[in-house]
Amino acid sequence: MTALPTDRPDPAPSHDDILQATRHWLTRAVIGLNLCPFAKSVHVKNQIRYAISDATDLEHVLTDLEAELLALQNADPAERDTTLLIFPHALANFADFNDSLYFADRLLKQLRLEGTLQIASFHPQYQFEGAAPDDIENYTNRAPYPILHLLREASIERAVDAFPDAEAIYGRNQATLRRLGPAGWREWMSRSDDAE
Repeated sequence: MTALPTDRPDPAPSHDDILQATRHWLTRAVIGLNLCPFAKSVHVKNQIRYAISDATDLEHVLTDLEAELLALQNADPAERDTTLLIFPHALANFADFNDSLYFADRLLKQLRLEGTLQIASFHPQYQFEGAAPDDIENYTNRAPYPILHLLREASIERAVDAFPDAEAIYGRNQATLRRLGPAGWREWMSRSDDAE
């Protein structure tokens, strides 16, 4: 008897798969291409919390975001300096993700954490305003899953003090990605990294 093809979708990635993909992106792209010169030290010191959300809608995204913001605020900075809040089951559409940032920032203000914490954003289809979807420069903010990066303002200030040309990072990253090009990016990201 011949097996019939099924229409079942691929199984959802496990938490281990999600964590591995996110760590690979961090070590290869963010640290490996030096897109963020501040990321290596918190990675090496194991001060990054990887929080995987099971949220499937905006309400639960914001519930998990609130919990992680408060947890980061209350954590010892020497043990947890920053959090990557990963949404493998929500906000897959970049327009929806982009719209959610308004509510994320509003939540930050409601919790009276503005000026203490801030939120950066990464997405598989990230697109800068004015950029075409396929522009390589978008890859500076592309990650394997929608991610809200929760950062301490005090840590950012220290990092900027140690890296006085911080305003040049954006332009330098764009130039790095243009030199690499789409094929170079794919080849670079296909390699493993011992730092993972």
